[in-house]
Amino acid sequence: MRLSYPSNVKIIQVPCSGRVDILHLLRAIEDGADGVYVAGCLEGECHFLTGNVKAKKKVQYVKNVLEEIGIEPERVEMFNLSSGEGPRFAEIAKEMVERIKELGPSPVKIQKAA
Repeated sequence: MRLSYPSNVKIIQVPCSGRVDILHLLRAIEDGADGVYVAGCLEGECHFLTGNVKAKKKVQYVKNVLEEIGIEPERVEMFNLSSGEGPRFAEIAKEMVERIKELGPSPVKIQKAA
C-alpha cells in the first residue's frame, strides 16, 4: 500500500522517538522549518521501553521554549501511533501541514531573511 502525504513533509527516521533531541527540534525551527512533529509508538508499547515518553517530554519542553520566545508552540507536536497505522501517519502529516498553513510562515524564517 502506497501512502499519500504532502510532499513538503520531510521524514527523518530514527530507531526510537526517544532518540530525538531537543536540539534537533529547535535546530529544525532555526533552520527554517515552519513546523516539526515527532511520531512515536503508542504509550506503553515502546520497544525501547520509555523512548516515546521521553520524546513527549522533550516535545513539551520545546513547546514551552517556543512560547517563551513568542513563537506559536503549535508548530511542534508529538503524535503516538502504531507502526501498523500507515493511513493514520498520512492523516497526521496532512493535519500538521494544514495547521502550519493556518499559522503561516515561521517568524524565525522571516527574521533570518531580513
